Amino acid sequence: MSLPEQLPRFEQLRPEATAAALEQVLARNRQELTQVLSQGKPSWETLIEPLEDMGDRVSRVWGPLSHLFGVWSTPEWRAAYNAALPKVTEYGVELSQNEALYQAYVALAASPGFASFSPTRRKLVEDALRDFRLSGIALPLAQKERFKAISLRLSELQAKFEENVMDCVQAWQHPVLDEAELVGMTEAAKAAARAKAADKGLDGWLLTLDFPSFDAVITHCRNRELRFRLYEAWSTRASETGPHDRRYDNSALIAELLELRREEAQLLGFADYAELSLATKMADSAAEVEQFLRELGAKARPRATVELDELRRLASADGLDDLQPWDLAYYSEQLREQTLGLSDEALRPYFPFPQVLRGLFDLVEQLFGVRISPLEGVPTWHPDVSVHSIDHLDGEPIGAIDRDPQSRPETPRGGAWMAECLGRRRSPLGALQLPVAYLVCNFTPPQPGQPALLTHDEVLTLFHEFGHGLHHLLTQVEEGALAGIRGVEWDAVELPSQFMENWCYEPDTLQRFARHWQSGEPMPDRMIEQLRADRRFQTGLATLRQIEFSLFDLRLHRDPAPASGERVLELLAAVRAEVALLPAPAFNRMPWSFGHIFAGGYAAGYYSYKWAEVLSSDAFAAFEEAKFAPEVGHRFRDSILAAGGSRPAMRNFIEFRGRKPQVEPLLRHSGLLENDGAE
Repeated sequence: MSLPEQLPRFEQLRPEATAAALEQVLARNRQELTQVLSQGKPSWETLIEPLEDMGDRVSRVWGPLSHLFGVWSTPEWRAAYNAALPKVTEYGVELSQNEALYQAYVALAASPGFASFSPTRRKLVEDALRDFRLSGIALPLAQKERFKAISLRLSELQAKFEENVMDCVQAWQHPVLDEAELVGMTEAAKAAARAKAADKGLDGWLLTLDFPSFDAVITHCRNRELRFRLYEAWSTRASETGPHDRRYDNSALIAELLELRREEAQLLGFADYAELSLATKMADSAAEVEQFLRELGAKARPRATVELDELRRLASADGLDDLQPWDLAYYSEQLREQTLGLSDEALRPYFPFPQVLRGLFDLVEQLFGVRISPLEGVPTWHPDVSVHSIDHLDGEPIGAIDRDPQSRPETPRGGAWMAECLGRRRSPLGALQLPVAYLVCNFTPPQPGQPALLTHDEVLTLFHEFGHGLHHLLTQVEEGALAGIRGVEWDAVELPSQFMENWCYEPDTLQRFARHWQSGEPMPDRMIEQLRADRRFQTGLATLRQIEFSLFDLRLHRDPAPASGERVLELLAAVRAEVALLPAPAFNRMPWSFGHIFAGGYAAGYYSYKWAEVLSSDAFAAFEEAKFAPEVGHRFRDSILAAGGSRPAMRNFIEFRGRKPQVEPLLRHSGLLENDGAE
């Protein structure tokens, strides 16, 4: 079967039929599992291969359903997703607490043939045994039942948390009838706001809380009252305060999530949820993580203090003596333009999306020895979505990426992400299933008569998410549970994505694609140097902000569980008092929309972003030291990307770098080294 034939037929999918198909797959899997466990002594062929088949069947039905929920959240698809989620969760919990299945793995690990398994296969079995223990398999029956109930409830709470944020974002809007209120906003942003109003049959302009609309106001609009209105709505999403419907309030969900996570950890014998979370990460302990964050914060604080003073001076010269959080992005952009002569709007014309994408493809082809080309005749859920194949230089296919570039009203989930469509694995009959990734970007849509013009931040986002895609696609592992990102420690998952961001500042890379969309003229050298200087712009404040989020997350899951939203705010205030330089307003409810830790996989793991920056900066330094020699790219491909989760992430890094990671390259790239000059 060709790769296009294996992809979801989105034009044929219907919510009710997809939900029914999932139920059939789960029933079939349960029946087959009974047969597998009745066959006596387990082997790779009689235990692992059938289980991988079962997992693949679930992914092929659940994957498209989950994807459509994220990109096309109609009432019908949302209902189908919400009905299916508990069933998928229950099935997963059944597997993780199946005593007979656990004993089959134990017997396989103890069998005479286990020693002759490949290192990858041994790691797969050992990881599974660890995960069984972390899923409560060794608990007494009553506690095991409680653990299962907690797991199901946590899944429901996390889904509802995200749904509340999405609904809150969709529900809020602010009409503007006088264009003078929008002074400072770009023409493109105003055109987008006018189009939104027209779509709803309204006059004037319509501002919403999708990120492009929010960012257009908070970063560029001179109208301080309007900036405050958007900031207030943004920072109180899904909370008990602010201009929102209280039915979207996540307060009760947060309290219950934290309480259940602590109970879950203690059932397994851990002191707290942070200790449980770190059991599958590179970091050894919460104390080690906190020390890392504190040391990095100490490096960033002097630079951040200078940066905030600069903003205060600029605001004061503008007649504003009480700089507030809703002023930061605006005056940062003003300062950026004044000191660097650089602005998003000056850069946009040089970053037309099709050109940037081709430049990204050219870079990936050069670095990793592959070819990327359009894959025709593939069904997609929307006409704007396209699919590209990735092949070896000899034409042998590697996989494909399903690319969805722009934000649209039916995509309520903000941000950008990479998700798995198909995972790489070799079937029991020898057929190799190739990996396919979904890449969703949510960029600002193009204006009539021109391509989508990206900000440099959006260029960074594209390279970042494509880095995740490369991790998924360039794996050479054939055991599905460890192919690509699967099996990789959570605090190493961001290594390839953040590594790819480095190329967005390299002159040679920029010269490939940064050309004016109308004249075709390359970005001037002066502008490239300004962009490189911009990499260090306000890195102190940005670093402290990430440390604030990371420490809050870590302590939230390590310290005694807050019993209410008030306790959550007390903890957040304590962290901010220690880390932040500008106090947040009392109404700020950042945790209430902090989906990474309450609806995603980053609970007690948000520090992973900063830790992965250490890894990625050190990895990129290897390219700098070797003058970007081609063999370094091939070594990164083979040591990091191809290995996937088949080996510990630290071993992969040491194989590539020849040593353990060091923090100095990150400090240098960020301009946080003492007496560090310009690059």
